[in-house]
Amino acid sequence: MTLEAGTSHAPGPQGSIACVGCGMVLGSHLTPLARSHIEQADVVFAAVSDGVVELWLQRMHPDVRSLQPYYGEGDKSRLTTYREWVEVMMVEVRAGRQVCAVFYGHPGIFAWSPHEVIRTAREEGYPAWMEPGISSADCLYADVGFDPGRTGCQHYEASQLLMYDTPVNPQAYLVLWQVGIVGDLAMTGYATRPEYVKLLVDALTRTYPPEHEAIIYRGATLPIHKPRIRRVKLADLPMTDITPEETVVLPPASPLCSSPASTARMDALRALQGQPAHAP
Repeated sequence: MTLEAGTSHAPGPQGSIACVGCGMVLGSHLTPLARSHIEQADVVFAAVSDGVVELWLQRMHPDVRSLQPYYGEGDKSRLTTYREWVEVMMVEVRAGRQVCAVFYGHPGIFAWSPHEVIRTAREEGYPAWMEPGISSADCLYADVGFDPGRTGCQHYEASQLLMYDTPVNPQAYLVLWQVGIVGDLAMTGYATRPEYVKLLVDALTRTYPPEHEAIIYRGATLPIHKPRIRRVKLADLPMTDITPEETVVLPPASPLCSSPASTARMDALRALQGQPAHAP
């Protein structure tokens, strides 16, 4: 059959990708919107390390493809694996499929692939978006029991803190991610050596006393589990077994320091507005 002048083939279905978070606790943290993306997708990719979670996803969709086999043994960098994830997802997007990629916790927190696959898809003209999930940081605030807005809160990846001249504010909470693999710049290991943790502690003791409390936290991932919270002295971190999944928190080491100059300027502005100098 030949096409008449002025006619064209009907466009095929346009692919898309949604990166969603399933939260931290199995079955408890998934939002209705994330579930909708999973159920309505043509194909679902699972970037979760727990086989139980994959089985749970398979109850929502018949075509769930695990990304875990792309991890390699030996000296294969995790960044190589993450690039492979992006490419295998984009193959389906380019084929016109509606793709959903499911990640632990929040897909935008300590997760390179979701940001990269969304960037790649949009650059190639495909719809792509991210749906947030409950992250380990959200669980941390609830389980350890502190409000990041009260004194402030700073989050750093442990190796990054060592590599760069990063200012640390001892008046605020300090949250350190991936202490369990600190120093693994090649991204090939799944545990660190005490010597690298000692380097981190040496850097921190320029700001904090050695006896300052360090909270080692790991959130629950199953409803029957409880969070794991350990408290040790900062100086004892190198002798403490810390897994890559655990987060280290240092509470403030000093009270908030007021700024008389800024307070005076705010009081002057309030006076011009006919308001008292110190609001209740």
